[in-house]
Amino acid sequence: MRNGPLIAILVLLPLVTGHTPAAAQDEPAQQKLSVMLQGGSATELRELVERHGGEVTHDLPIIDAVGAQLTRSQLDAVILSPLVSRHIDDLSLKEIPPQEPAEPENKCDVDGSLELDIADQSVRWRLYNKKEVPALLEHLTVRWPQRLGPIASISVDSLALDSIDLPSKGAGALEIELSGKHRPGVRGTADLRIQFLEIPGKSGAVQQKDFSIKASFAGDCSTELLPAYENNHEDFYYATAAGADALHANGITGAGITVAVLDSGLWEHQALTQDTAGKNRIIARYDAIGNTAEHGVFDESGHGTHMTSVIAHSGAVTRQGEPTGTFKGIAPDVRLVAVKAFDFEGQGDFLDIVRGVQWVVDNREKYNIRVLNLSFAARPRWHYWLDPINQAIMRAWAAGITVVAAAGNEGPEPMTIGSPGNLPYIITVGAVTDSWTLHTRDDDYIPDFSSRGPTPDAHIKPDIVAPGGHITGITRPGSTLTKEHPEYMLHTGEFVMTGSSQASAVVSGLVALLLQLEPDLTPDEVKCKLISSAEPAINRDGLLAYSPFEQGYGYVNAGRTVTLGQRDCGDQGLDIHRDMEGLEHFQGPAIVAEDGSVSLPGLRSMVSPVPAEKGLSTTRKWGVKAHIERQDGPAEPPDNDPFNWPQIYLEEKARIEKLAQDRPG
Repeated sequence: MRNGPLIAILVLLPLVTGHTPAAAQDEPAQQKLSVMLQGGSATELRELVERHGGEVTHDLPIIDAVGAQLTRSQLDAVILSPLVSRHIDDLSLKEIPPQEPAEPENKCDVDGSLELDIADQSVRWRLYNKKEVPALLEHLTVRWPQRLGPIASISVDSLALDSIDLPSKGAGALEIELSGKHRPGVRGTADLRIQFLEIPGKSGAVQQKDFSIKASFAGDCSTELLPAYENNHEDFYYATAAGADALHANGITGAGITVAVLDSGLWEHQALTQDTAGKNRIIARYDAIGNTAEHGVFDESGHGTHMTSVIAHSGAVTRQGEPTGTFKGIAPDVRLVAVKAFDFEGQGDFLDIVRGVQWVVDNREKYNIRVLNLSFAARPRWHYWLDPINQAIMRAWAAGITVVAAAGNEGPEPMTIGSPGNLPYIITVGAVTDSWTLHTRDDDYIPDFSSRGPTPDAHIKPDIVAPGGHITGITRPGSTLTKEHPEYMLHTGEFVMTGSSQASAVVSGLVALLLQLEPDLTPDEVKCKLISSAEPAINRDGLLAYSPFEQGYGYVNAGRTVTLGQRDCGDQGLDIHRDMEGLEHFQGPAIVAEDGSVSLPGLRSMVSPVPAEKGLSTTRKWGVKAHIERQDGPAEPPDNDPFNWPQIYLEEKARIEKLAQDRPG
């Protein structure tokens, strides 16, 4: 379905509700409304606002609009003008950036640190209670390597739990039930300490993954110790998971490419301000909230710094202190442009975000901006072509800027893709987690939080999935993120976050690597290279482990993008120029039933009836090669096989062999 030209007047609830217009003589006492006015010309709209006594706060010619402060009576007069085709007076976006996946409403407010401190004969696990009332510990389960021997003592701060009748002190496992006065209360922070009889170093080093701890508190509240990487300070691991490390080793680090990060600003840590050669690479800063490029973009929230770190951290990956030739960030030598459009709480509004996008487009040639990262998502309120942010982003894409956006953290239900990720032209990224294991992808899966398609206009999203679970990076100490989530801070100073925001930042970095190799690529061609080389999750029965609404085209991989990605698929069936002109708008292929279920033509024959496991899978493989080369071989293809994986496997193998033959030297 396609939609023809549209001229709309959209009236939403004002920011100030229950307001009764005052008489004309009381006009100065009226509270001002922040509004967006859209029409044929931003210049004419400015003159109109000022003629009626209002104040223009945002000039937005990129979408033929202005932001203004008007009283209700002034607004009522202004919108009578034929110069105004649309106005919006509810400009807040209260769901962006998505800093963490959504939690259940009655979630536990006790969290355990991501890290377990292991020293001598003891371990220490810090607990954080974010409520004012103490959390009473009722049940504790501990499992540990038997070579450490029995537990010698266990305590929560100053309260020793072994002073009561413990059911067991045997080596390897322990469960404690606590009641009455024996329940220790956690207020603020508390340390759970466990002392063993043996010294870990005597019988081989132990790691966090060797331990299991679950603490349950009164009120159906519990927290568990999570697995951990072997050395999260020397290596952030997601560059390897995304295949960027192989490009680093061959000198592909994003050099010469400028990435703009529109977010909450930037804390100027050396690993972000300098590239791998120690040269300054922050080439511009713009505060879209204050409309200034002169006073920096201080990051109160911490979110923008973390996204920039994922993209561009220039620190070397090391093994026992020795550089490996690869780097922690995906594209450690990119030039950076920091655009601030969100405040200390991660809140923003349409006007500032559109002004930020407009600044990027206006300065594209000056700073050679090739990539724009948008790690935020809000619930769509309009068709994609009516969303003011999307309108600006379409112009950025048409101007030659590859735009990457987060899918959102509102899964696992369908139709939860956020805006601007619902824009069909851009690259929308969902999240995949590696379950804290780098060397196998059999336990990589799409977590529930990652938003699913289709979009309200029936387009298939996300386009791809990328690493988004427990992503390590830098953020400002004392930022909102570190205050709200102290349990995510590592003792070495790094901060770990999870979400599709991080996944989109990973892909923005990969786009920069690709553009360094092929600088002539258009945004459509970049998108085509990514989706045509992505690796779908395939069950042993030969059908997809996840629907396209969950995984898009599959798991992104930098090496495959460079070697197997194609240029000519793009956004087939779409015309961004007709869309921007309002001549034609485009509906996607998804089918939404009356009961809310979603489908595609032929979807039932493409997706396996075997549910995708969370964690280690004995049936799911990522990519055609892994599926065909299973140790026990793939199953017989189903009748009316919709994919013909063996043929795809042979074609890809032949292309790789030809590339190897054509390689100089």
